[in-house]
Amino acid sequence: MAKILITGGTGLVGTKLTQFLTERNHEARILSRNPEGKNEFKWDVSKNYIDEKALENIDYVIHLAGAGIADKRWTDERKKIIIDSRVETANLLFNKIKEKNIVLKGFISASGSNYYGAKTTNKIFKETDTAGNDFLGEVCLKWEAAANQFSTLNIPVTILRTGVVLSEKGGALDRMKTPIVTPLGSGQQYMSWIHINDLCAAYIKAVEDDFSGVYNAVAPEFHTSKTFSKTLAKAIKRPYLPIAVPGFLLTLIFGELAVILLEGSRLSSNKIQENNFHFKYANLKEALENL
Repeated sequence: MAKILITGGTGLVGTKLTQFLTERNHEARILSRNPEGKNEFKWDVSKNYIDEKALENIDYVIHLAGAGIADKRWTDERKKIIIDSRVETANLLFNKIKEKNIVLKGFISASGSNYYGAKTTNKIFKETDTAGNDFLGEVCLKWEAAANQFSTLNIPVTILRTGVVLSEKGGALDRMKTPIVTPLGSGQQYMSWIHINDLCAAYIKAVEDDFSGVYNAVAPEFHTSKTFSKTLAKAIKRPYLPIAVPGFLLTLIFGELAVILLEGSRLSSNKIQENNFHFKYANLKEALENL
């Protein structure tokens, strides 16, 4: 049994992951600005504060905290919040763990599939490819750098570059379940995706196995906005309209944020599979039918 401290533990992934870890007899502790349950502990980045009880005898940290990329338009202020909510939280953890000489077995961090930049190309990106030179590439680069500083304390670091997380309730899938399902923009941009249970299984593998390094946490089956929409419409038994929502309209509504809807490339999942990770939901049709 491992003692695991989770940031972002009350979010979409954190809630499900906490459930799975508990079922496997691990002790999950959640850092929260407003703790409520017995396994929730207060932290406040602005005051450089973490409840010391949260850190007692911990084995792993799973860092999921971060303001939602798609929650609000990207003003300069919002961009700063998106970066700081990931980087400054990791820095606080690093400083406290270093100060208290805590010997972690691993620091496990989320990152984004847009590490390689929000662009549509024929390239299939591997973990060794460089970061994109746009805002999302910058976010992921700084996010991962904050995680990788734990390696200076001889703590193994695992980073999961995560695609669109498909879950039964909440998240992106709820927003996609429109009365009529349509592709977006050109419809040719790729959508990297992963079933929430598979993503949680990857985090659990990082706790239970020798599984450090950087991995693309995306399902192996590639889909464009068009093929994803067709598969979704069939799964939820709603009409599919092949006429795409125009890109200029999405840009008008969402501003610069629209790039995450209008651009996307394929990511290779070979590395994670070669490290003995097995997707339960490698096929989109089966994933959607399950959800």
